Amino acid sequence: MTSDHTSKYFAEGTSKRLGLEFFNVPCEDLAKNLLGKVLVRQLEDGSIVKGRIVETESYLGGDDAASQSYGGKITPRNEPMFMKPGTIYVYFTYGMYHCFNISSQGEGAAVLLRALEPTENIEKMLNFRKTYIKSPKTFLKTRDLCNGPAKLCISLSIDIKTCNKHNLSSWNGMWIESDSQSELAKTIVCTSRIGIHCKKEWQEKFLRFYIYDNPFVSKVEKTKMKCITFP
Repeated sequence: MTSDHTSKYFAEGTSKRLGLEFFNVPCEDLAKNLLGKVLVRQLEDGSIVKGRIVETESYLGGDDAASQSYGGKITPRNEPMFMKPGTIYVYFTYGMYHCFNISSQGEGAAVLLRALEPTENIEKMLNFRKTYIKSPKTFLKTRDLCNGPAKLCISLSIDIKTCNKHNLSSWNGMWIESDSQSELAKTIVCTSRIGIHCKKEWQEKFLRFYIYDNPFVSKVEKTKMKCITFP
């Protein structure tokens, strides 16, 4: 793998990657700001896969009972949540799936990426997903490739061994871009997080965000939600 500043992709001058200042904001702000941006993964063979971020969740650390860093506890597993903003935190869940998070401002705060809209090299994403599907006859729609945290990681070959603890502002293997289509995220939905089992107060907090009316979101909320529209 080439260095950050000499890879062919960056040398072509096509990169619009976002720097450390983008990630160095409060957790909820980062979760909102990520919507509409593009997650870029450069694989070991040098190929690129991309997806537009359409759904995120905030985990605030500290008093957030749903956070893996609740109470400020640091463990070997959650250490990336306490590293500088933009640090990748990948963890293993249910004994077989990975989830991908990005650290923000705040002790132990991080944003979980829940869903992407695939935009580039979709065929490669499909091939990655097929390795986890038992029946070769199963047909996968593009909208089902990355509409969930685990699906997202499979489709972009994101795992602990390869990605954990790298920083998105400098690592050559993955980064976030802004492009002309990022402005499509003008209206976002704010609602409660999914699959949370903790104090009711924190189960019900509106800390999940997604792009309004986007078909690639993992789950659409129709009742307990509010819309935020940006000028």
